[in-house]
Amino acid sequence: MNLFRTISFSLATAILFSYGSCSNGREPDIVEPPIDPPHTTRYTDPQIVEMVQKDALKYFWDYAEVNSKLARERYHTENPGLDANVVSAGGSGFGLMTVLVGIKNGYIPRAEAVSRIGTALNFLQNADRFHGAWSHWISGSTGNVIPFSPMDNGGDLVETAFLVQGLICVREYFKTSTDPTELALSQKADELWKGVEWNWYTQGQNVLYWHWSPNYSFQMNHKLQGFDETMITYVLAAASPTYSIEKSVYQQGWARNGGIKNSASQYGIPVVANHNGATGNVGPMFWSHYSFLGLDPRGLSDEFVNYGDVTANHAKIMYQYGISNPKGWNGYSAKNWGLTASYSRNADGSTGYAAHQPNNDLGIISPTAAISNFPYTPTESMNYLRFLYNENYEKLIGVAGPYDAYSLHYNWVTPRYLAIDQGTIAPMIENQKSAFLWDLFMNAPDVRSGLVKLGFHSTQHGF
Repeated sequence: MNLFRTISFSLATAILFSYGSCSNGREPDIVEPPIDPPHTTRYTDPQIVEMVQKDALKYFWDYAEVNSKLARERYHTENPGLDANVVSAGGSGFGLMTVLVGIKNGYIPRAEAVSRIGTALNFLQNADRFHGAWSHWISGSTGNVIPFSPMDNGGDLVETAFLVQGLICVREYFKTSTDPTELALSQKADELWKGVEWNWYTQGQNVLYWHWSPNYSFQMNHKLQGFDETMITYVLAAASPTYSIEKSVYQQGWARNGGIKNSASQYGIPVVANHNGATGNVGPMFWSHYSFLGLDPRGLSDEFVNYGDVTANHAKIMYQYGISNPKGWNGYSAKNWGLTASYSRNADGSTGYAAHQPNNDLGIISPTAAISNFPYTPTESMNYLRFLYNENYEKLIGVAGPYDAYSLHYNWVTPRYLAIDQGTIAPMIENQKSAFLWDLFMNAPDVRSGLVKLGFHSTQHGF
């Protein structure tokens, strides 16, 4: 059964029929992997932070798609050959940012990383594009589109935005280099990002659309409206020096003419933004991760909301939800918390994929949720990392870091990885440590111009 990421919870119902879901997926129940000799080491906090960054990097370094050097959609330790050549466009953007973290921290050789990024950018240059946008899945063997669902066989603007976020960071990181190969990388990344026809994906309306297919045109008809993970798409569309959108597209599309504002509170914490489909609560945690690997939410506001409050409060509410544990799942606690989209299972043992959130809590913890919250909840996220690395190393840590999902309630863990889950870990930890990727992205002149065009102000970055 092909399992996949549901980018937006509101989209899940529409496309799960093609790939299976937690309600009808029937895979063998996956229990704990074989246990190595008892792991008795107790690591210090700095050791754990370095370990998890290095571990997450392995997904994009040791287990990269062999031809393109981009990110595989998934890696299953029990079936390593599964979808070995399926490249994740969005996951590859996260992977590029993870590799930059690896270079910065000396985890990988700079020259080898430069060579690999060069291979990746050449692949992207020659891969299928649809009015400049890449598809959700790409064949690492041919560069051709791999359909994500029957009508989703063309451009995916959101996955493209995640990829471009990484390309811009690559451009900015190498643009002042004195090495000709590195300068060429910067220039290639710039050319690739400038080729995306963002304004095509408006259909002449004041909203961006997610998909375009050469066979089905805009029939999927999925508008990008906040709050979810798609905010970066509007920022990049406004920042584009070649195919830009107007401010009205953002205001009416993403911000719904102010409808994005939310006056509700959870656990005494303001929700701030109207999370799609969450009816006053918060959505899956990845909504505050994917757009914010490069986009710095601290002190970032438009005329409607402050995104520093949106993201930090999202994380704090998710933490309080784990402590409150209203559904009474065994194992939820102050050190074992975090709901987001990941592999999943149900009480009957059926397995699949789900966008876990307070309104869709299945008793499954996804490690990327709490770990990637490091900039928002550093103390609580560190407590969670200690739980993983000092208390449950043999059970929950594998060849590329924390496994994608587990449940103490069901004594279940899936020894599997997804690019989009591993890909937020190292970047968000590094942003908490040094604002590395935030500074690269936010200081890019075109990004800055795009944010100003949309009416944003940043107390952190001086505009």
